[in-house]
Amino acid sequence: MSSPSIEPDTKDWTWVLDRPCPDCGYDASTVEPARLGTLVRDNAERWQQVLASPDATSRPQPTVWSPTEYAAHVRDVHRVFAGRITLMLGEDGPRFPNWDQDETAVAERYDLLLPDRVGAELLEEAERVASSYDGVTGDAWERHGLRSDGSRFTVASLGRYHLHDVVHHLWDVRWVHGAERGGA
Repeated sequence: MSSPSIEPDTKDWTWVLDRPCPDCGYDASTVEPARLGTLVRDNAERWQQVLASPDATSRPQPTVWSPTEYAAHVRDVHRVFAGRITLMLGEDGPRFPNWDQDETAVAERYDLLLPDRVGAELLEEAERVASSYDGVTGDAWERHGLRSDGSRFTVASLGRYHLHDVVHHLWDVRWVHGAERGGA
């Protein structure tokens, strides 16, 4: 039996680069790009607390992801952004391939994944993308790339946008003991 369908998120979240998120409180203007690696690692550690909860595989509502499903998405966000950073640092003005996060969740059966496995993979992918941020210096932060919808990012703005995604999802699961604070 398959789990109930999750409504796809079709919002354009790029506005979080211009103003604080009223939900999770994330403020991109306060994030120094040189700290992105550390902040991504810290966020990944906090996900381990969430995934250790006995409620990690429980959906708060039938059409809302469980903490494990959110964590699997965060793992995949790290994978996608690591690839985008690599493109931006290796090519002039690349266009990122489209990524359908909702299709990925269904195809990879996030609803059936085990918290321990997701936690280990999330840490691994967070480390990989954090190391990419750690390696960026000087003018490389201003290299740019284009999302498939035409949104333009620099490495610095992409990193801030990426960080909001993982911080916001930790806020989404704040109901799980130990995850009340989702801030950067």
